[in-house]
Amino acid sequence: MADQVFYRKHRPKTFSEIIGQEHVVRTITNSLASDNVSHAYLFCGPRGSGKTTIARLLAKAVNCEKRKDGEYEPCNKCSSCQGIMKGSSIDLIEIDAASHRGIDEIRELKEGIRFSPTSSKKKVYIIDESHQLTKEAANALLKILEEAPEHALFILATTEAQKMIGTIISRCQRFDFKKLTVKEIVKRLEIIAKKEGISFEKEALELIAANSEGAIRDAESLLGQVFAFVCGLDTKKEIKAKDIGDLLGLVEVSLVAEMVDLIIKEDSAEALNYLDSLMNKGKDLQEFTKHLISYLRKTLILKIAKEADERSSLIQAILVGLTDEEFDKVKKQSESFSENSLKEALNLLIETQNKMKYATISQLPLELAIVEIIGIKE
Repeated sequence: MADQVFYRKHRPKTFSEIIGQEHVVRTITNSLASDNVSHAYLFCGPRGSGKTTIARLLAKAVNCEKRKDGEYEPCNKCSSCQGIMKGSSIDLIEIDAASHRGIDEIRELKEGIRFSPTSSKKKVYIIDESHQLTKEAANALLKILEEAPEHALFILATTEAQKMIGTIISRCQRFDFKKLTVKEIVKRLEIIAKKEGISFEKEALELIAANSEGAIRDAESLLGQVFAFVCGLDTKKEIKAKDIGDLLGLVEVSLVAEMVDLIIKEDSAEALNYLDSLMNKGKDLQEFTKHLISYLRKTLILKIAKEADERSSLIQAILVGLTDEEFDKVKKQSESFSENSLKEALNLLIETQNKMKYATISQLPLELAIVEIIGIKE
C-alpha cells in the first residue's frame, strides 16, 4: 500500500530530478563534487518543500560506493544507495524531534556517534522538526556538533528556524527553502502523471497545485487521491478540473463572483438571501468565505496593478484556475471598488473566518461581514 502513495513512490532519486530549490541543490552538488561536504547542515522552510528529500539525497550521495571524484549524483545501485532507498541502512539515523525531543534521546545519540559507520563512509543523522528539541536537548546537541567526529554528518530540518538557538545555527551551513510556485508544482505533477500513464487536463493539475499552498508533498498526495477517485480501475479515464472541484468540495468561482456582484449593487437583503440559498444547497460557508477572500485578494491586486504589470509573476499567479472570462469578470469588478474598501473588506473577512469556527450560528459572522462590507462600499 505504501508504494501506492505518490509522494513516496516517486520521491526523486537524483538531484537532477529535484524541481525548485535550485540555490540549495547547486550549492550542495558543488560541495559533493569538490569533496567539501560540511559536517552539519540546517534546512529551513515550509512543510512539503523538499527538505527531507534533499537530506536523504545528500546522505545517499555522500555514502555512494560508486560515485567518482568530481561527481555528485548517487548511483542508486550500490548496496549503500539501495539500503537508504529501502530504509534499511543502519548508518542513516532519522530522528523526529517532535516526538523525541528530550535530553535522553540526545544522550543516546551522543553514545552512538562514538562508533564508526557499519558499512558506509559516514554516519548520517537527519533530525526533523529540530526546533522542537527542549532547551537541555538543544544544548546537548550543540556540544555534539562542536565535537563531531569525522565520520558523522548532521542534517537538521525545521519549519520554524526562529525557534532554533543561535549557537546551533552558527555551527551549521544554513539553507532556506522556499514554497514552490504553481508552475513548478505542475511541472512535477506532469512528470508523475506521465510515469503513471494518467491522462489529465492542464487546468486540473493547476487546480491541484493551487490548492497545495506551495507544498509539493501535498500536491503529490492530492494527485494520488484524485487518481483513485476519478479513475479507479479505469486508468485511461482523463482527470478534469471539474473532478478536482467535486473531490475537494471547492466553491465554484461563479458563485463567489455572483456574491461580489451583489456587494457592488449594495443589495444587503439579496446578499443575505443568496447566502441562505447556498446553505440550503449544502455549500460549506467556511469554504465559501475562504474563496471569497481569495477572490477579493485577486480583485485588489488587479486594482493596484497597472496595465504594464499584467505579465508580472503575481498577475500570472492570479490567472491560475481562472478562465479568460472569469479573469475579465474580476478585472471589471475591480473597477467598482476603491483600494481602501477592498482592504477593509479583506480584513473583515479574515476576522470572520476565525469567528465562524466558534459561532453558535455559523453563518452569522459572515452575514454581518457582508452587510458591513456593503456599508463600507456605500
